[in-house]
Parts: sequence; C-alpha cells; structure tokens
Amino acid sequence: MIELRTPAEIIEMQAAGAFVADTLAALKARAAVGMNLLELDAYAHTLIRQRGAESCYLDYAPSFGSGPFGYVLCTSVNDAVLHGKPHDYTLADGDLLTLDFAASVDGWVADSAVSVVVGTARAEDLALIQLTEDALAAGIAAAVVGNKIGDISHAIGSLAEAAGLRVNLDFGGHGVGRTMHGDPHVANNGRPGRGYPLRPGLVIAIEPWFLQGTDKLKTDRDGWTLRSADGSRGAHSEHTIAITETGPLVLTRPRPAA
Repeated sequence: MIELRTPAEIIEMQAAGAFVADTLAALKARAAVGMNLLELDAYAHTLIRQRGAESCYLDYAPSFGSGPFGYVLCTSVNDAVLHGKPHDYTLADGDLLTLDFAASVDGWVADSAVSVVVGTARAEDLALIQLTEDALAAGIAAAVVGNKIGDISHAIGSLAEAAGLRVNLDFGGHGVGRTMHGDPHVANNGRPGRGYPLRPGLVIAIEPWFLQGTDKLKTDRDGWTLRSADGSRGAHSEHTIAITETGPLVLTRPRPAA
C-alpha cells in the first residue's frame, strides 16, 4: 500500500534523514586502508545507540536474504554492490566500497547509500561512482508533482544506457516511512509517463546502482551479499526524498561541515 505523508510528518522525518546522513559522513571519513568492515559496523552501532535510534537492518529477514541480517550496516566491496554483509575483511588500497545505511528515529525511517574508493583510485571506478551520483540527481530532479514513477526510472536509466551500461531491474528504489521498504517500487530504468502519479507527501528512496560489465547478479555464500556475475565492480548512490508542492526535498542530504 502506498502511503502519503502530511507536511507535519515530513518535518518529523527530517530527524531520521539528518541522522542517516551524518552517520554515512562519519563512516565515509573512517573508511581507509587498514580499516576492517566489522569495525565500521561496530562504529555505526555505537552511533545508533548514542542517538537512541533503531537499526533497520539488524533483524531484517526478507525473502531475498538468508535469515536475519544481523548487522546495522551494509558494506559492499568491489564486485559486491548490494546488501554486503559485514565480515572480517580489511580494506586494501584501491577498494571500491559502498556503505548503505538505514535507521529509524522516533518511528520514522531514512535510507541512504554512498560509494567511495579507499586509497588509490582507478579512473574507471571514479567514473562509475560519478555516474550513479549523476543518475541519482537526475532521478531526484524528475521527482516532481505531475510526473510519474516511470519518469524517475527513465531519468536514471537513460544516463546508464548512454554510458553503455545495462541496468538490472531486480532491485531499485522504494517507498519509505514507518518501515524501510514499502511501495512503490522505483526501478532504475523504465518508460516515462508510466506508473504511479507523483503526489505531495510521497516519500521514496531513489537508488541507482550499476555494474561495470553486466546487469547480472549472484548471491554470495553468506546468503546476502549480491555480487556481479562477471566479477566487475559496482557502485551505488541513494537518497530518501519527499515529494512536495515546491519540489523534491532530500531528507538525507549531507549537512555542510561546521
């Protein structure tokens, strides 16, 4: 069921968006050569406790995963692109890392993701990250009253196709509210003018993710981590936004440094 939020509820959701944005910024700053993925997850857990927030991942057990996730952060490295389960891995020079984080504050959820290169970056990795960020910006720009979900999807997919990439449609954006995943589904490619009409009060996560060499995925032995079928690298960018009469409001936009 698709739910629309009141202006007052969207104001309440801003606290969750700010916390998720601040947490991702702190995690990004800590991601460095020699850092263990389990240390990043533990730090995120500390920030959740300090804020009095709740993790959306810890006990999450959807049909596409293998049992409760068990961690508070998704850490996807190199050929992993989605649902990366933290494990005993130390980041090495040149690793492409995606951090995906969702949390609930006062009963409202926000969800966001960012990809970074640790240490020495390959040009192709930076280009892939930039493409996901550009596609995210294009999707957000299309998230205006009077458009439809397909307009968001088309804005994202057009950039990927122009770059010569194939787009996977199995996983994409989604509704956000009292829970992390809700309706509507927001595919990363589609036909403009199709799908659910965008109305004020709709809150969604828009999340372009692309792979350098394929649109096919395989599931890791941990039952969660999704990797490219051909071993090529992936990147992922995501924001939670609210659609308003005056345009899209990015709830998880990073705040300027003090």
